[in-house]
Amino acid sequence: MGTGWQILWLACGVITLVASVLASRSARARYAGRAAVGVLFVIGGALLHIINLATGGDYASFADPAHFTWVRDAWRAVVAPNQLFFIGLLAVFEAIVGVLVVSGGRRTQLGYLGVIAFYLALWLFGWIETVWCIAMLPPMLLLLRAERAASSTRAEAKPHAGVSP
Repeated sequence: MGTGWQILWLACGVITLVASVLASRSARARYAGRAAVGVLFVIGGALLHIINLATGGDYASFADPAHFTWVRDAWRAVVAPNQLFFIGLLAVFEAIVGVLVVSGGRRTQLGYLGVIAFYLALWLFGWIETVWCIAMLPPMLLLLRAERAASSTRAEAKPHAGVSP
């Protein structure tokens, strides 16, 4: 993995963090958060995995720094020998979540729930992942909360069919 990918992840992380703080007050910040998370998952996640798989990248040692032996053992026994399948599934998941996040409305909320679930599993794989997850989970929750609030505000602003003022 090159420095360019790390810069992409860091930039998306910083934009996500800043956007999440402002998202409850600013539609522009919500959109920036969507874009940053979408790019992170579609390009920094799914595309990176596809490139790695296409060029013979090896994921066998990914779980070596995991916090628990059972994570390392399960990874070596299940994922490493079938990495094309499992990392391929991961790429599909990350692409779907990224597209959902940028889609707007309830799809964005569903996408953020997928991102949150992903981070709740990722921390198991080592200290770098744990630090990333600790840094990214609060912004994801703030962005989800802002999207839910914006969605409920839009729903309240719509006139109800068949009801006169």
